[in-house]
Amino acid sequence: MRTVVALTGALALSLATGCAKGAAGSDARTVTYWLWDANQLPAYQACAEGFEKANPGLRVNITQMGWEDYWTKLTASFIAGTQPDVFTDHVQKFGQFADLEVLEPLDDLGIDDKAYQPGLAANWIGQDGHRYGAPKDWDTVALFYNEKLAKAAGLTPAQLDGLSWNPKDGGSFEKAIARLTVDVNGRRGDEPGFDRERVKVYGLATAGGGDGDGQTQWSPFTGSAGWDYTDKKRWGTEYRYDDKTFQSVVSWYFGLAKKGYLAPLADYSAGANPANAQIAAGKAAVAFDGAWMISTYHGFKGLDVGAARTPTGPTGKRATMMNGLADSVTKNARNKQGAKKWVRYLASDACQKTVGGYGIVFPATPAGTRAAVAAYAKKGVDVSAFTRPVADRRESTTFTYPITDYAADVYALMRPAMQDIYGNGAPVGDLDETTRQINRILDQ
Repeated sequence: MRTVVALTGALALSLATGCAKGAAGSDARTVTYWLWDANQLPAYQACAEGFEKANPGLRVNITQMGWEDYWTKLTASFIAGTQPDVFTDHVQKFGQFADLEVLEPLDDLGIDDKAYQPGLAANWIGQDGHRYGAPKDWDTVALFYNEKLAKAAGLTPAQLDGLSWNPKDGGSFEKAIARLTVDVNGRRGDEPGFDRERVKVYGLATAGGGDGDGQTQWSPFTGSAGWDYTDKKRWGTEYRYDDKTFQSVVSWYFGLAKKGYLAPLADYSAGANPANAQIAAGKAAVAFDGAWMISTYHGFKGLDVGAARTPTGPTGKRATMMNGLADSVTKNARNKQGAKKWVRYLASDACQKTVGGYGIVFPATPAGTRAAVAAYAKKGVDVSAFTRPVADRRESTTFTYPITDYAADVYALMRPAMQDIYGNGAPVGDLDETTRQINRILDQ
């Protein structure tokens, strides 16, 4: 079993610069809570007020920081002993934290799987059978599109919502992406004389290579082709990036960039030029993105945005990753009793309906989700492209992030491998060796 000490080398610089300061002020009357999404901060401050009224004498101290800083500082805080009492957890990070034994079991909270959207609660059960996260929210992926550019290309909302694809010729999805692509001379991707080397508007924005999960890149396609990341739904022991179905999908998907329809990898920057910025700037017509970005896309001034469901694949179904965050209590929480009370409140309808009312995310309980849908509707935003795949499983498949040990190692190997295929044209067959390396690590 690895220990937290194993992380000290990677985090030496972080600790030297004193980046972990979150637990200051934690005592028997205060619960410290960390989250990364600034958009959700007001909603959880409102929850904290409700919690404090229901629990006189307890106070919640919330700290918010950006995504990248969040995980670096959180991991460093476990080493330095300055960890928060409670933090927003991501299922992709869960395996590592569970293995490091820095999470407190939450079996005594009485979490009922049936009280939440299907599948969310089960993702937070460790290999030891204990629960380490209380369901918080959920998201799916859909296709955001610039309504003006879609109309100019002659594509209706119904057509965009009814696309299908296959890895041989791309189906109606590739035809639509080609139609939406325009070169500097005004020729579209499906017209004679189209110059793929001088593109003005790409049909599909880039969100990077997708690393090992491809959430907002290739996962809607691999999922609807019938492929899954590992040999088991949860806590798999072997990854399947060497599978021929996966490789055929990846080859086709990144091949869209060679045709000039998908923006090149060089155009992507998570900080400076993410997919939503490409849409806002008119550099791309459509982008796969998550439900957590709904308010961002609809917040761009002068831009009318629609959303369509992911395309139907060879399995005859659509597919989308359904991710769900949770709240976890740290094993060495200074106020463990108060921390568990706070997590139980966060997972309750009382808090989840409050969060839903802000129209930022879909809370994990059905009542919270209904509150969010109503809040979006009040803003004039149709979110059915995100909710329908969850409501009707007959035509859509949902799947989760791969939940395994050594997630950081998988990321470290898959990130450069996928970028090499996307950016440098490396053969997808190279993933055979990458997969062998990953599975040797999991076999330790």
